[in-house]
Amino acid sequence: MPARRRLSPWVWVTTLTLAAVAVVAFQAVRAEQAAQPKPTASASPSASASPSAPAAVPDDSGTGRRIVYSLSQRRVWLVDSGKDARRTFTVWPGSVSPLPGTYTVTFRNASATGYDDVPIENVVYFTTRSGVSIAFSNAKDGSSPSPDPGVETGGIRTRTADGAAIWDFGSTGTTVSVIE
Repeated sequence: MPARRRLSPWVWVTTLTLAAVAVVAFQAVRAEQAAQPKPTASASPSASASPSAPAAVPDDSGTGRRIVYSLSQRRVWLVDSGKDARRTFTVWPGSVSPLPGTYTVTFRNASATGYDDVPIENVVYFTTRSGVSIAFSNAKDGSSPSPDPGVETGGIRTRTADGAAIWDFGSTGTTVSVIE
């Protein structure tokens, strides 16, 4: 019978360390998912519109593939073409809003810090106003803090999944239609 080989203590420590890291990573993902804001019946923005009752794309929002942003509804539509939206959701506007009009996505940044010092991601810039860059983005931690009235911010904040959808949809040159 062949002699059994004993594993060195280093192999045991490494194996246990890797297992502990895997458990911690798993728990962190579960905690992050649990911390995501849930839609409520309050006045706060909801996640993507329900499939049974999507908000219709406004008639005065242009034609073709575009991002539509309604200032009064605080809502965004991602429109492939025609009148049907691929996705629609509400947003939290910053303290500086774009003027109604047609713009194009000019620049994208995967990660940055907002004017309010909040770490953000999926930043899709499309205009400036009074020297303030205006862009769609989501906070990295999933929060949507109210803009500080003392700080001019052009960030139009979204939920994390909606920010990823704008990032995927809004390549440089994509039309952005801003309506009242």
